[in-house]
Amino acid sequence: MLLWFCGTAIVSVWFVFRDPAFDYRLLCVGALLPDAIDVWFGGARALHSITTSIVVLIGVVVASAGRKRWRKRALAIPIGMMLHLVYDGAFTKAKLFWWPLGGVHFRDVPLPSVSRGLLDIPFELLGAAMLVWVWRTFGLRAPARQTAFWRTGRLDPVPQPASPVQRRR
Repeated sequence: MLLWFCGTAIVSVWFVFRDPAFDYRLLCVGALLPDAIDVWFGGARALHSITTSIVVLIGVVVASAGRKRWRKRALAIPIGMMLHLVYDGAFTKAKLFWWPLGGVHFRDVPLPSVSRGLLDIPFELLGAAMLVWVWRTFGLRAPARQTAFWRTGRLDPVPQPASPVQRRR
């Protein structure tokens, strides 16, 4: 599942922060990271734990001391990782979610995004719909805006023309 995690992460962060300077590329990296790494271990492991996301968050904060601009960009990764846990439903597996507090051994827990089976299809379609909304809202049809997004990770909303009601005021 790619579209689901990218779409939910971008839309969630946009509606919470409304920050066009946020690096949405790194947010997507963080949102895909838990599955991209844990799949190599044969199931949900440390990256599906809130503890790992918190450790990454603390690592970014410590590593970016005195570098405010770098910190702002790098925080997108642990935020994406935490959003992955929310939209993957990782919290439903308490021992895994709270690892290592619930024990250090991993049981055979499949990746939540794989174990849902056909239910992933509507999730991916919803993710695609969210990404279409992002594409339209932020004018990514324009080559200059696409280039700016890939270079900076920024998403600036396209100014909407005033409605006739607004013009009369």
